[in-house]
Amino acid sequence: MVCMSIRPPHSGEIHTTDTSTKQAGAIRWRNAVLFLSILLHFLLASPALSAEPLRLSVSLTPLSLPIYVAESRGYFSDEGLPLTITDVIGGHRSLQQVLDGRADLATCSEAVVMFNSFLHRDFAVIATFVTSDDDEKLIVGSKSGITHPQQLAGKRIGTVVGAAAHYYLDTMLLLNGVDPKSVHLQDIQPETMAEALRQGELDALAIWEPYPFKILEAVPGASVLPKSGAYVETFNLIAHGKLRGTRDGDLTKLLRALDKAQNFIRTEPLKAQAILRERLHVDQAFIRWIWPRNNYRLSLAQSLLTTLEGEARWARQEGYVKSERAPNYLDFIYAKPLANANPAAVSIGE
Repeated sequence: MVCMSIRPPHSGEIHTTDTSTKQAGAIRWRNAVLFLSILLHFLLASPALSAEPLRLSVSLTPLSLPIYVAESRGYFSDEGLPLTITDVIGGHRSLQQVLDGRADLATCSEAVVMFNSFLHRDFAVIATFVTSDDDEKLIVGSKSGITHPQQLAGKRIGTVVGAAAHYYLDTMLLLNGVDPKSVHLQDIQPETMAEALRQGELDALAIWEPYPFKILEAVPGASVLPKSGAYVETFNLIAHGKLRGTRDGDLTKLLRALDKAQNFIRTEPLKAQAILRERLHVDQAFIRWIWPRNNYRLSLAQSLLTTLEGEARWARQEGYVKSERAPNYLDFIYAKPLANANPAAVSIGE
């Protein structure tokens, strides 16, 4: 028997307890569905769950050793960092991948940052992870007759225009009283340099490691000119502008992993060297050649700004860039992730 609750006839409304139960259940069901929909929306919007792996483009160089160590030792995985790594030849190509949208992060020298700062704005240095005063070298052919930088005037010199080697070459010329405009500069990529020098198409080359070592092995009679000591190269981690504020947590994880890697390089140098040999497909002779020359340490230092500003003046004065003024390089520094990962590494103002 169904109990009925009846209002007075003039109301025109008749309700049963069955109907009330069904309506209440429907309301609870709709509320539950609404709650689950809202919860699902926030879960999918959470960076921890929805973020795609960061794409890191890495220049194949001994300077990239902290990244190789972090990958080999599982430090990125330990941080729970989604990351894919692509190897390229040269920091100029690495940063170009970021500018083209094919990567989110790049490794390159501050000179590459400087040259690209006149053309692009949507990228920033998030850390320097190595410095070197002997990564770039000037190689001369045996038939060139060159034994001193002062003899480079009028010679055919190949380098990667717009990269650190280009800046190093001009620094060497100017320090030795040679007008950079007096040389016949040729823009040439690292892969073809040895053959160009062997064939006598060039008298000299300015390039970064590991290519000087490889060229000396491949070209009979080639030699290295004495270094100037005036240029200390920084090798940096660059992030696309879209990552600022949206992936700070992942950038911090990345830098923490690199910090662990650099501690490993200091405490386990032989194991770190083995990782470098395998990654670059080089032998121990090369390791001995370059090992004392690189200082692996995370930083964002005021000296980085000073170097960028000095290089920008040089590039404008020599006509390598066309601009009435240089950018404000503070706009190309994003220190928050490094400050979170290792506050002591940041000594630069924002």
